[in-house]
Amino acid sequence: MDSIDRRIVAILQTEGRIKMAELSERVGLSPTPCARRVAMLEDAGVISGYSARVDQAKLGLPVTIFVAVELERQSTDALQAFERAVSQFDQVMECYLMTGTRDILLRVVAQDLSDFDRFLEERLMRVSGIRNTRSSFTLRTMIARNALPQF
Repeated sequence: MDSIDRRIVAILQTEGRIKMAELSERVGLSPTPCARRVAMLEDAGVISGYSARVDQAKLGLPVTIFVAVELERQSTDALQAFERAVSQFDQVMECYLMTGTRDILLRVVAQDLSDFDRFLEERLMRVSGIRNTRSSFTLRTMIARNALPQF
């Protein structure tokens, strides 16, 4: 990636709906070579997709919970089984394999405390191989970035 590719990526991270003509002007290329570069960045997986950012509270999901999960075993099979199970839960927005005392960290969204309680009892706690969980409720989001730092 050269400096033009980096500028393209930086702009598209914050302005994914920008017209190709405007993007090409801002990075100093004509539209056809700019479009070729965008296509190459997509093909290489640097740009993995486009989506709309939405306000989760306005969609009825104002509660964010981080759930630390400790597994009974940390084998490859146990991790894969856990990942397959939680990937089916729409409430799980992110799932990370961690170092330290937590094996897994989930970011979960919910309508309210009762909704989260149902999620725990009816879904997450039915996944085999969980030793224990610890939940932390967010009070407010202080920083949320969608664009990676420029490099």
